[in-house]
Amino acid sequence: MTNLDLYAKAEHLLGIEEATEALYDLYRSELDEYKVKTLLDVGCGRGGFMKRMISDGVECKGIDLSLVMVDECKAQGLDAKCIDAKDASGKYDAIVCIFDVLNFMNKNSLLEFLDAISNRLNDDGVFIADINTLYGFSDVAEGTMSSENESEFLVVDAKFTNDELHTKFTLFEKNDFEYKKYQDTIVQYFHKIKTFQKLASLKLIDKQIFSLYDTEDKTLLIFKKK
Repeated sequence: MTNLDLYAKAEHLLGIEEATEALYDLYRSELDEYKVKTLLDVGCGRGGFMKRMISDGVECKGIDLSLVMVDECKAQGLDAKCIDAKDASGKYDAIVCIFDVLNFMNKNSLLEFLDAISNRLNDDGVFIADINTLYGFSDVAEGTMSSENESEFLVVDAKFTNDELHTKFTLFEKNDFEYKKYQDTIVQYFHKIKTFQKLASLKLIDKQIFSLYDTEDKTLLIFKKK
């Protein structure tokens, strides 16, 4: 099991449903300004946003590095693949990366990823993503939390240092008369806005600081293909 699969396994215990729905509403609102007929959801998760956009008449495909997430998409009849963005095919009017996807890449990986995104956009295509602000990392994400239900117990311990958030997930899953333990650490990286202002293949046309969990903890980035 990869660390992203562990995250997928524990996601329902994190209490992020309202935040996820708020992000879906924001992205949907932004995309209303563009004549989007085709969309690629990178880091599509369980396919919630694709389902929304399909209901609006948009042809959607999704990719995610978690096979657990992709299998859940497929079970709902959604077009999803467990591949890296550089291996995606086709051209799209819009590409989205919802809920910190870019923060899971270090700077070098991020730049390679953004080039791959540009290659998948139609000439007038739009790319929208959100990232954590410095405050979002240092004052909101850092800390310890726990959550449980009748058969599972989750502990999340996050520490932010040197522009990196290291989050350790420890999940105990009850199986008959014993608990099975899963543990892994996910690293997220803080990215400064200037990183996105110097891209060769994408032009940052808008940035919006907004509040998801707390005051000004997120930034929405909107790009057009150069």
